[in-house]
Amino acid sequence: MLPVVPLLPAGPAATDARGPAGPEAPDGWPRAACRPGAALAELLAGNRRFVSGRPLHGHDVTAAAAVASGDQQPYAVLLGCIDSRVPLEAIFDQTFGSICVIRTGGHVLDRAVRGSIEYVVDQLGVTLVMVLGHERCGAVASTVQSLRTGQRPGGDLGYLVDRIAPAVVEVGAHHPAVHPLAVRRHVRRTVRALRTEDLLAGPVTTGDVDVVGALYALDTGEVTLLDDGR
Repeated sequence: MLPVVPLLPAGPAATDARGPAGPEAPDGWPRAACRPGAALAELLAGNRRFVSGRPLHGHDVTAAAAVASGDQQPYAVLLGCIDSRVPLEAIFDQTFGSICVIRTGGHVLDRAVRGSIEYVVDQLGVTLVMVLGHERCGAVASTVQSLRTGQRPGGDLGYLVDRIAPAVVEVGAHHPAVHPLAVRRHVRRTVRALRTEDLLAGPVTTGDVDVVGALYALDTGEVTLLDDGR
């Protein structure tokens, strides 16, 4: 089980340990060949750089930076929410080609999301999957409101609510702290669901791939790992 890790202010090691190429793998392997622990360490180091205001990459989104990224060799895939305040490449200080990003309302899983994650693990050799929830998630708030009023939204928004509802029910829709607790519960449920995927279960069991959950704090920019109950 990975511990809960409250991130500390960046120090010298966090600012100069890796550089633009991302985590180094032994014997000249591509970045995707790094172990899950090394991939996680790079993400957390990037978040420390972001919080400290000393990023390596910042918002270098020029065409020249894109061209210089070369072949695709990501080392992690992140599943996050569509919230406009949570740009995943920025909050982890990552550059072109370093991570794959999937975003849905409330980081809800569907077949396209599952297939995309299976693809980057199986075909690109990614060893780390992170599910990132965030504070004050609107999708969770909509689900809480729906369960409290008994009025399910129409259209595909109702699908999102249905997928998030089990986490809210487990906490209790009328619990005074239902929103922050349901966000965490939903992240943990998503992590557990991914670990049972056909193409992930084996590598997760052997330790070749890991799936972790984390929470982003809107007010501080910090990412904290969540104990998923393993």
